[in-house]
Amino acid sequence: IELQVSDEEEPQPVVLREENRRRRRKMKAFTSTFSVAMDQIAIEFVLPTTTKSSRSPDTLLLEVAGNWTVEQVKAQVWLRVVATNLCPEFYQKYSPDHCILLYQKKGNWCEIYDKHQVFQTLDCIRYWKALKKDVGKIHLTCRPQPTEESTQYQRYLNYLIGYDVTDVSNVHDDELEFTRRKLLTPRKIEGAALWATLCCLPVTNSHILLVIHRNKASQTIKVSIDDTPVQALQTFFTKISNKRALLGVPEDVCEADYVLRVCGREEYIYGNHPVRDFHWVRQCLKNGEEIHLVLESALNPGQDLVQKEDWAQVDDCTGVAGTHEQLTIDEKDHERVFTISLWDCHRKFRVKVLGIDIPALPRNPELIVYVEASIFHGQQLLAQERTSSKAFTEEVLWNTWLEFNIRIRDLPKGARLSLQVSCGKTQISKGTSSYQDNGGSPTKSRLLYYVNLLLVDHRSLLRQGEFILHMWKMPEKTEDNSSVNADKLTSATNPDKASSMAVAILLDKYCYPVALPKSREGERGQREMPNHLRKQFEAIVETDPLHPLSQEDKELLWHFREECMRHPRAYPKLLGSVRWGRQEAVLATHRLLERSSVWDRSVLDVGLAMQLLDCHYSDAHVRSMAVRKLETLGNDDVLRYLLQLVQAVKFEPYHDSALARFLLKRALRSKRIGHFLFWFLRSEIAQSMHYQQRYAVLLEAYLRGCGEDMLQDFRRQVEMTEALQKVTREIKAMSAEKYDVSAQVVFQLRQKLENLQTSGLPESFRVPYDPGLRAGALVIEQCKVMASKKRPLWLQFKRADPTTLSSDTIGVIFKDGDDLRQDMLILQILLIMESIWEEESLDLSLLPYGCISTGNKIGMIEIVKDATTIANIQQSVVGSTGAFKDEILNQWLRDKCVSEEKFQQAVERFVFSCGGYCVATYVLGVGDRHNDNIMITESGNLFHIDFGHILGNYKSFLGISKERVPFVLTPDFLYVMGTSGKKSSPHFQKFQDVCVRAYLALRHHTNLLVILFSMMLMTGMPQLTSKEDIEYIREALTVGRPEEEAQRHLLDQIEICRDKGWTVQFNWFLHLVLGIKQGVDKRSA
Repeated sequence: IELQVSDEEEPQPVVLREENRRRRRKMKAFTSTFSVAMDQIAIEFVLPTTTKSSRSPDTLLLEVAGNWTVEQVKAQVWLRVVATNLCPEFYQKYSPDHCILLYQKKGNWCEIYDKHQVFQTLDCIRYWKALKKDVGKIHLTCRPQPTEESTQYQRYLNYLIGYDVTDVSNVHDDELEFTRRKLLTPRKIEGAALWATLCCLPVTNSHILLVIHRNKASQTIKVSIDDTPVQALQTFFTKISNKRALLGVPEDVCEADYVLRVCGREEYIYGNHPVRDFHWVRQCLKNGEEIHLVLESALNPGQDLVQKEDWAQVDDCTGVAGTHEQLTIDEKDHERVFTISLWDCHRKFRVKVLGIDIPALPRNPELIVYVEASIFHGQQLLAQERTSSKAFTEEVLWNTWLEFNIRIRDLPKGARLSLQVSCGKTQISKGTSSYQDNGGSPTKSRLLYYVNLLLVDHRSLLRQGEFILHMWKMPEKTEDNSSVNADKLTSATNPDKASSMAVAILLDKYCYPVALPKSREGERGQREMPNHLRKQFEAIVETDPLHPLSQEDKELLWHFREECMRHPRAYPKLLGSVRWGRQEAVLATHRLLERSSVWDRSVLDVGLAMQLLDCHYSDAHVRSMAVRKLETLGNDDVLRYLLQLVQAVKFEPYHDSALARFLLKRALRSKRIGHFLFWFLRSEIAQSMHYQQRYAVLLEAYLRGCGEDMLQDFRRQVEMTEALQKVTREIKAMSAEKYDVSAQVVFQLRQKLENLQTSGLPESFRVPYDPGLRAGALVIEQCKVMASKKRPLWLQFKRADPTTLSSDTIGVIFKDGDDLRQDMLILQILLIMESIWEEESLDLSLLPYGCISTGNKIGMIEIVKDATTIANIQQSVVGSTGAFKDEILNQWLRDKCVSEEKFQQAVERFVFSCGGYCVATYVLGVGDRHNDNIMITESGNLFHIDFGHILGNYKSFLGISKERVPFVLTPDFLYVMGTSGKKSSPHFQKFQDVCVRAYLALRHHTNLLVILFSMMLMTGMPQLTSKEDIEYIREALTVGRPEEEAQRHLLDQIEICRDKGWTVQFNWFLHLVLGIKQGVDKRSA
């Protein structure tokens, strides 16, 4: 019999050991008569059978004991019905599990889903009490079987997800199915909105002109920048009152029947926001372009129809547990106990390591092996033990108990048992609970396999009994090990059971479920902080997120925890000081968080909230508090941080979490968020076996609620990426050994694309990195294979939207074989930097082009229009020696501008964009900068591409670091600014001023930048694997130094660049020469 419990309810253990067998047998037997003195709940059960006379359903009135589990209640109903000999052909043929329990709430059917849940904690009980009902009504209905239609729909969703979410062959409990059912509820209450992007910043114009198109006619109107789209429509309808027929607008309609859409894009200008806050309007104003909109009929809500679910909603309180007082065995007759409180378990936690088994041994047969067992909460080690060492054979048996220095009652929710198999060549004696004592030389042992088991499951029940866990293999030195830090946190087991190492363990078994209960009530007196400690406290709080806390710091923060609660900035450090392996400390922390309203009233600090979602915080209360703060973020801010939020899901102990529900809710509210969430999740599902199940469940929940229109869009995008991936691999196979790309290979590509286009390629699809754009047919004659190792495809598509005013094609680079997630991260950080600068009224003309990972080392990159590489410009004039010609870039820019005025505007844009990228690449430590990955548009916008080396991880050539300067500021760049050598100029002075302002603005957001990178530490990026990588940012931003010193530091870096600009030119010369020798022409990108 199972029990459904919330984050804090679990029953007390009665151990199944030899000496307790007699007692156990006595406690295990029970009948319905044992419930006499319990809280009784009167329930009328409507049965699945009917009376023969009236054909109405049979009913049964039953007094239910409040502490029975749902499964016990069903069993009692069945026993009672069988005893009355009612419809024996049904009740004697089937078991209680043949039926489910349903009740009605506000016109909806809800299922009492969890058979382990204690009856008095159900949502229906609270609901009936609120309605003052003396007798509740529950329907027993036969468990519904999936229809052919729902089975096909599930297969369709699995195709879009890239994973079969119904496959439970690799799970040791029902958390996967449990989460799928629970996530149905939030999906029901959300409604999707139109595509729109907002950007709330000051604008200088007071009025703007909108050109509104309808059919083939148009009307220009003048509106205030503070007008809403509805007011703009009212102005439009007033202006066309006498020419409706010309525009094809019927007389019987008004502004409420229409919406405004951007010409050529699926992006809408609608809602209660002023028009100046729309991103597209702002972009047009910035670029001096006209704002063209289309008048469209309000959308048909039928496009967003959601497939009708076979499932009922689950009980709102599914997963909720009782209090310790309800569950404790103290002063209770054991015959009336069905679930036991974890807090009554005073013995130490222990695990029996039975043995390990592996199908094939490692090559070295002389190794010895041992198992190390650790209990972690987040990154905090609570206890650790290990077995003795034995010879490494295909099967190694220990059959030994490891007892940990932690009581069962102190195990917190989210605690994970980490099992690691290590090998060595020296005999390693049985150790103690510390990292240092290896019993032998620590350098001789090597971690081979690992696996985790959550000790308290998703229902808050203590794990019991035997587990055979298939372990993950540590990557070899030659393999990609960049994601191993995150992978080692997963609670999933290896799905490759046939060839993986298996470890068998036994946990103590008890007569009843053992549940972690809700927190006890209780208060403690507040301690005032003496003045002499206040300065020390303030100094601790002021330190940045990477600053390690001493034991003394932690004790001070914990001692004055009430004072800490008044300062939200202190929360991460206070919560990092909690001893999560002490029940009293955990309860005290929960009480503090529940009582404090300071956090909710404080101004939103995104970095602070995000910090509480990283791998150091596993407590559900803490993480929920952080998510609660993020609820106030606007849609565009959620998009800005979506990459990190998706990664933070890895740090949740359980599949169902406040963060997962937040992402689901916001994706269902905003189609744009939903679009990017789809691709971020699908990419992770394809690349991370360790978290496939979790991401797949979340993606399924989104897809079941996003509506038919979005599903069809995703289907077309997935079909397109699969078709292009197939072509790319065929092309790579044809020219794998060659540097250059022959005309024959390009011909083959175009032939394959032609065949695809005529044999079922989607007619149009949303561009994954820019969902506002819809691409149509391929322009075959403009497609080619790029000459680099992975053979990316250079593709051009027609625009599919008939309202487009542009004749330009949509250019996409399709890559197979490169992990684009690091590029995505850097581009996202550039967007965040841009938003920081915009708040300071700095427009540095960054150009974060579109880039998205769509699968395992597959993705798309936007081709920026009218842009070329610096290398192309240099080589087009005088070959490889162009790297030393200072005036070439200036001359190219002048040639591209039709007038002196345009040229001066281009130089101005160059100065600002060069300043922005100098500061950004310096702070982020972007390396491997050469003239092939720095580009410029014909309007003077400089930008960087290809961010393979970041945070000071620089390339070397012939053993010498290629990066001899802090950032790229070469003589040819300075020449555009009107200076050379040590001379100055108005443009160069403006450049210096822009750099200083941009740098100081970023320093004010050091914590945010550090936190964003630290959250990506464990996600599989070669340049982001340790805290030292992020330490680079702190040094680059001169953390801890006064502002004047920081300003001087940056100006010094600019002077270093001026002094050593020739070294960059030399590197660029080498790059051009080597590129020519190898016949590589990557500059086509």
